[in-house]
Amino acid sequence: MNVAAETYVKLVLAMGEHDRDYVDAYYGPAAWRSAAQSEKKPLDRIRAEAVALIEWLSAAEDHSGTAATSPRRTAAAPYDVADAILEMRRQFLARQTEALVARIDVVGGKRMSFDEESKALYDAVAPHHSAEHFQELLHDLEGELPGPASLTARLEAFRGKVIIPRETLDAVFNKAIDACRSRTLQHMDLPADETFIVEYVTNKSWSGYNWYQGHYHSLIQVNTDLPIYIDRAIDLACHEGYPGHHVYNSLLEKNLVHDRGWIELTVYPLFSPQSLIAEGSANYGIEVTFPGRERIEWEKEHLFPLAGLDSSNAERYYRILKLTDRLSYAGNEAARRYLDGEIDAAAAAGWLERYALMSPARAKQRVAFIDQYRSYVVNYNVGKDLVRTYVESRAAGDDGKRWRVFEELLASPKLPAALGAPLPS
Repeated sequence: MNVAAETYVKLVLAMGEHDRDYVDAYYGPAAWRSAAQSEKKPLDRIRAEAVALIEWLSAAEDHSGTAATSPRRTAAAPYDVADAILEMRRQFLARQTEALVARIDVVGGKRMSFDEESKALYDAVAPHHSAEHFQELLHDLEGELPGPASLTARLEAFRGKVIIPRETLDAVFNKAIDACRSRTLQHMDLPADETFIVEYVTNKSWSGYNWYQGHYHSLIQVNTDLPIYIDRAIDLACHEGYPGHHVYNSLLEKNLVHDRGWIELTVYPLFSPQSLIAEGSANYGIEVTFPGRERIEWEKEHLFPLAGLDSSNAERYYRILKLTDRLSYAGNEAARRYLDGEIDAAAAAGWLERYALMSPARAKQRVAFIDQYRSYVVNYNVGKDLVRTYVESRAAGDDGKRWRVFEELLASPKLPAALGAPLPS
């Protein structure tokens, strides 16, 4: 299996030479990346070798220690943990390599529907919703934000009161990160030397990004192209940092790369099922870290004053945010219709303005994100819902157990199929 893992890493690096967004992180042998850069292996060769690897991994299923003939499986001990880990590794390599083949096909010009692509790359299909569905959800917001202007404009004006001033942004964001880290450390054991740095950038299609560097170190970038609202401080601190991407990658490196020698986890191909776990857990981790009213009370005490903002409307603000969060799947519909050729970029932006209540500038940024990352958008909300269902069904309302189940998920090579049944359409 180690040979298969090395082959997988080298194929991912080879694909990265054709697709600049493909390799999100790599901290394996530098010589492997240099070789990929020098060779510039053609796409058809990468695909053929990936297909051969999938076939080998499929044949290896009979020898993985999970079949009924396993010598360690008896009536007294029907399930061996070592068997399960090995099979999880094989499945991870096989499914990630299948996604590599699918991404090669997309880059090579193969036409897939939005749903076909998201299934092939992320093992997930977003539920379908009509315009009428979102219109019904918008009715609940009308009462919260009365006025003659469009609902989008009314929401934008209301949120304009909680924009973090540029001069306080770094202090607010670092305060949020410190709180997220402190709360995460109460429940998780992280590597003692884990670190990160924060940069503020512009001209990006995303609002925040974690570039994992290996050795438990991350570069977290925050995009300042558009106004950053007070709630985004905790959102980004949790999502990009604790217990989000930084923790996820650090735990994988500690538990699988260092403790088990699984070289395949030193590379992270962005367009793969691993991303659904990464994005879903990063979004769900926000509510794990700040459950219920804890977030509102903490932000009123710490972030609003630090940003120089009035907290008197905080309760109403988060009540409205809870309603707007129900509109998140409108973004998936915009991407689906746009990538399936049913609407153009302008109409996609218009859909986002009307049904996701995005400002024109934010809607334009989101369409740019869809242009760059395509069906990747499903990982944020479909992934969050799947991760939440997986964890909550096992935690049974116990906060301590919720953290334990969540940590076990982050520290494992689990794939979307292991989270349970797909969401209903």
